[in-house]
Amino acid sequence: MSQFSQAVVFDPELIRRFDIAGPRYTSYPTADRFVEAFGPEAYGEALASRAVAGVQRPLSLYVHIPYCNTICYYCACNKIITKDHSRSSRYLDYLEREMALVDEKLTGSRTVAQLHFGGGTPTFLHESEMRRLWAAIRRTFTLIEHGEYSIEVDPRKVGREQVFLLRELGFNRMSIGVQDFDPVVQRAVNRVQSLEETQGVLEAARAAGFHSVSFDLIYGLPHQSVARFAKTLDAVIALAPDRLSLYSYAHLPRLFMPQRRIDEATLPSAAEKLAILKMAIERLTDAGYVYIGMDHFAKPEDELAVAQREGRLHRNFQGYSTHAECDLVALGISAISKIGPYYAQNHKTEEPYYDALDRGELPTLRGVAMSPDDVLRRSIIQALMCHFELSIDAVEEANLIDFAHYFAPELADLREMEAAGLVTVSDRWITVLPKGRLLVRAIAMVFDRYLRADRERTRYSKVI
Repeated sequence: MSQFSQAVVFDPELIRRFDIAGPRYTSYPTADRFVEAFGPEAYGEALASRAVAGVQRPLSLYVHIPYCNTICYYCACNKIITKDHSRSSRYLDYLEREMALVDEKLTGSRTVAQLHFGGGTPTFLHESEMRRLWAAIRRTFTLIEHGEYSIEVDPRKVGREQVFLLRELGFNRMSIGVQDFDPVVQRAVNRVQSLEETQGVLEAARAAGFHSVSFDLIYGLPHQSVARFAKTLDAVIALAPDRLSLYSYAHLPRLFMPQRRIDEATLPSAAEKLAILKMAIERLTDAGYVYIGMDHFAKPEDELAVAQREGRLHRNFQGYSTHAECDLVALGISAISKIGPYYAQNHKTEEPYYDALDRGELPTLRGVAMSPDDVLRRSIIQALMCHFELSIDAVEEANLIDFAHYFAPELADLREMEAAGLVTVSDRWITVLPKGRLLVRAIAMVFDRYLRADRERTRYSKVI
């Protein structure tokens, strides 16, 4: 009895009331809960455990390319600013070593259904470097014919020829960083990028046969206003990408040094930022995009929208995904793998990463072995984040629990949200209402055992 609805109600008063700091739940437990006691040996055992009981899940593969030619002041990603390609050449040497170690320990299927190159700027790599990396991947893994193979692209650094190279290699999806087309905003964040550059890459991708092209936008940047961002949306809607991500800028200069170059006085007020978000959601849904959830939009025929309608949507470190059944093998600095009930994160900088591989070890910095309670709560958070509803019957049958008894404190906490019109709670269903869709992170946080234990929410960005 699905009550799923695409409706979204924007209530500024409720947003201000429930807009607490919290995680984005690309994993549960979240990465800040990983422990260094889970190291290379534990990750190796996780890789070896895949074939237990004959389980043959396909793989999702993530490759982190950390290099960028220039710095964008808003960026909180793990990146290295350089123009020196000897560094990326050396990095590929070690990526291949890591791949060989993973291959040595991995049991079960090596079939890859989903691949993503993230960064940094993956297109920092020269043609020869990109070909070399793809060859190494194809030596180690088997990429299925109709898999999802995506790459993040900076249109300032990519021409038509390189776009066709990416398609030739096997990429069929592309994410283009846009953020904002307003030149004043672009100068303030040190990312000057013309509409023509972006349009050129989009048109090349379509000509080359890419199945899907997405744009990344950010609201809350310096000098943004409703009127200015509306002009960016005019251009974006005219270009008609298949998917859109609309991220909230979190100004955390104490954590991310480049953000110290942004003048805080030029940031939009909280009220203006909310108004920008409201306008953007209205404009994009009026233009025919489906609001998938949180910060994602897709055309109705896009696989994300179809997966949500069919109840197959999933959430991982790349955001919303259509492949819930995959194990995730992640390569490169800071990359996070998920194998069954295990998470493992690599060292975050080059030298510790290289040192581990020089010792013949997997470059695992930290991780976690999920408890049965973690697995249960993860399934609940996934259902709320992806489908905006939870079948209590399904949870009870899968986990052999009495939901009302097991989650009595959580259900008590949900009463305030129910009274505010964010959710409905019955004996059989928890359903996120239209007023609650923008606050689904806050609703999911109710089921986060770690947050309940320590209430330390200041480490996260605000929900909105």
